[in-house]
Amino acid sequence: MATLAALLKSRGHDVQGSDQNVYPPMSDFLIEQGIKTFAGYAAEHITPDIDLVVVGNAISRGNPELETVLERKLRHCSLPEAVRDHFLWSARSVVIAGTHGKTTTTSLTAWLLTSGGLDPSLLVGGIALNFGGQGSSYRVGQGRDFVIEGDEYDSAFFDKSAKFLKYLPDVAVIGNIEFDHADIYADLDAVLLAFRRLVNLVPRNGLLLLGADSPHAHALGRFAVSPVETFGLDADATWRAEDLRHRDGLTQFVVRRRNEVFGRFESPLLGDHNVRNALASIGVGAHVGLTADALSEGLRSFKGIKRRLETVGVADGVTVLDDFAHHPTAVHETLSALRLGYPGRRVWAVFEPRSASSCRRVFQDDFAGAFGQADEVILAAVFRSTLPEAERLDAVQLVDDLRARGQQARHIPDIAAIIDTIVREHQVGDVVVLMSNGGFGGIHTKLLAALAAQ
Repeated sequence: MATLAALLKSRGHDVQGSDQNVYPPMSDFLIEQGIKTFAGYAAEHITPDIDLVVVGNAISRGNPELETVLERKLRHCSLPEAVRDHFLWSARSVVIAGTHGKTTTTSLTAWLLTSGGLDPSLLVGGIALNFGGQGSSYRVGQGRDFVIEGDEYDSAFFDKSAKFLKYLPDVAVIGNIEFDHADIYADLDAVLLAFRRLVNLVPRNGLLLLGADSPHAHALGRFAVSPVETFGLDADATWRAEDLRHRDGLTQFVVRRRNEVFGRFESPLLGDHNVRNALASIGVGAHVGLTADALSEGLRSFKGIKRRLETVGVADGVTVLDDFAHHPTAVHETLSALRLGYPGRRVWAVFEPRSASSCRRVFQDDFAGAFGQADEVILAAVFRSTLPEAERLDAVQLVDDLRARGQQARHIPDIAAIIDTIVREHQVGDVVVLMSNGGFGGIHTKLLAALAAQ
């Protein structure tokens, strides 16, 4: 919602909004954009001069603002409907979807097109550091392309279909598919159905790019009417990376297109998963006419995204990073990337189960296998403590399972106690990654301050 507000304001709309759970960097971003916000929800916020109310998917019946909108029969729509109707009908829509890597791939794709001179627009669920003074979650360009993060989460209380089904894809990227969003989807089959519907929207003169290393994503090709290309490390991928090398915080690799060398690339992003993200972006860039040299230059200058293995500071010899990982696969990929980027250093994984899925028992066993690359694991309190015990992730059991695998693991519910533990036990050269899809109680700055006080 915050990103959409900024995007609409850039088009001259008078925008305001209410939100009681905006993550601080995004709330700061709204202030920078000159957007009036309200803390909390109240009927008085719905004033007579409002032309359109965009209803976020976190809003449900009983919300005082929503009830006022319905009672007055004010014009309203979901976020994806607003994006479609205000921006996408006249654009070449590039929709980046998949369980993991959407924000990075969307931001990178938009940057490759921008650095290549195509002047695209962008809407992404994060802060992309190549745009704006301190980063931005949107860009309004004058070019034909609109690059948008395609979320499979539902659209609104009155529309439970996936957001990405509103985005009119001319080019669709589906990097990978796993079960996620257990509060929305009953099982993997329900997730796959949503993605099949996305595939069915790509026109015959469009392009579908599928992750070759994800069996569920790759299998969607048989449902396509559009042309299909694949990307990944698989030998049969249309876009394939080989000769991967990690050196001085950079990842170098060769890209082959249909087994012909397309170019040599250097990425500032760590991990095999980010090589796949780069391949998807390169595939899109080539489709819209960019050369290998232009794409290589753009990739080399990519600055990344806030909260995706973002270094928040170094204190008392400890590097502290922030990462959005909240799915077992994302946790594993983050820690594997750290092993490549910080070889020989001790890695602390501090994880807050916060998302609707990570708080649930559905991933209990998967999380037990996700932390294998960490030397020290600390599990914070399960955020959604109101879930029934039978459905809620059992942090104590998870610690026991990790220890049974030979790992150092602890459950420390209190943030202050987590900080005290790290301050007391850290060694010079340690790397601490704080993983949560929320604010995590401000632990990032608190930990740095406590380490600096040593």
